[in-house]
Amino acid sequence: MEIVPSKRLRSLAPYAFAEVDASVARLKREGVQPIDFGVGDPTSPTPPPVREACREAVHRRAAAGYPAYAGAPEFRQAAARWLQRRFGVTVDPESEVLATIGSKEAIFHVHEGLLDPGDRTLVPSPGYPPYHRGTLFAEGVPVPYALRPEERFRPRLDRLPEDQFRGARALWINYPNSPTGAVAQLDELQAVADLCRRRGIVLFSDEAYSEIWFGDPPPSALQTGTEGLLAFFSLSKRSAMTCYRVGFVAGDRRLVDLLRRVKTNLDSGTPTFIQDAAVAALADEGHVAELREEYRAKRDLLARAFVELGLPDCTPEATLYLWQKGPPGMSSEELARRLLEPDVALVTTPGTWISERLADGTNPGEGYVRLALVPSLEESREAVKRLRRLRL
Repeated sequence: MEIVPSKRLRSLAPYAFAEVDASVARLKREGVQPIDFGVGDPTSPTPPPVREACREAVHRRAAAGYPAYAGAPEFRQAAARWLQRRFGVTVDPESEVLATIGSKEAIFHVHEGLLDPGDRTLVPSPGYPPYHRGTLFAEGVPVPYALRPEERFRPRLDRLPEDQFRGARALWINYPNSPTGAVAQLDELQAVADLCRRRGIVLFSDEAYSEIWFGDPPPSALQTGTEGLLAFFSLSKRSAMTCYRVGFVAGDRRLVDLLRRVKTNLDSGTPTFIQDAAVAALADEGHVAELREEYRAKRDLLARAFVELGLPDCTPEATLYLWQKGPPGMSSEELARRLLEPDVALVTTPGTWISERLADGTNPGEGYVRLALVPSLEESREAVKRLRRLRL
């Protein structure tokens, strides 16, 4: 019998980071050892206190049964305490915090609870693909808005044409921003929140990179108030816990309840012993500071190397990414291919793979590649040596 994928699935291009994995596998088959800056999966070990807390919790919760969809009270309380310490924001852990399986599942699934077919979601371009794809799977219409270098990749939504807001139910922002590394200031976040509240648009704020910064600590959209706002947090990048799959959302209790109801139908709760490890992670800022300094060292090495090649300085304010502009006239995919040549063998993500075309047909990611600073410091030094062989 023939198995035919749904129209919804057939309409999607391959997931960008799966394509990156395929590139790595191909190089290895050819006997080349690439340095993989393609996927943002930290290679630093999860901090010892977090691993130890997880080990102890496995035994303590040996007969714990299914985890609660909303998350363990201890984890939600720890998340609320952390938000208070970090941002000065007070939320009710009972009704305004929800545990999630990392942040990707929550980002993807939240659309199912908000959108009816044909409803529109404003999504940044470049941006994290699940904003766009989650909208499509909920039978909504994603409407990309550009993050532009001349605006320092900040959210200048007041400049969008009026028709882009027509029928919009939600708007996504992501600061600190992946892939550009931009940081939005509190007054900029306030302007976005005010705009959304005036127009009756739900604001979704992806804050997965809030703790990887190199200047002043970035603000949270939650500091503008919780009305009509849901913020998404993850332990993956902050605490090198990608394998653990744990995060949380916080904000308007109506939106928290909406996502809770979706979760009870679509997925399961985060394993409780994993939440216990996350409680330990949220209580410790020392390992986060160490990770920041490690990323800073790698950022400085690679950004300087590209400048030495004659390319624009892409040094980011935050996150673990470089958003590197190539030479004039060179496409994203061409630059990525040049970096993949065997004598350089650096895996990057073409900017067009994580950007959506705008209404005028242009792609804001064209001409850029993204590098995730996840290889070790030693590998980053080797990457700098290889970059000196590159001829552009």
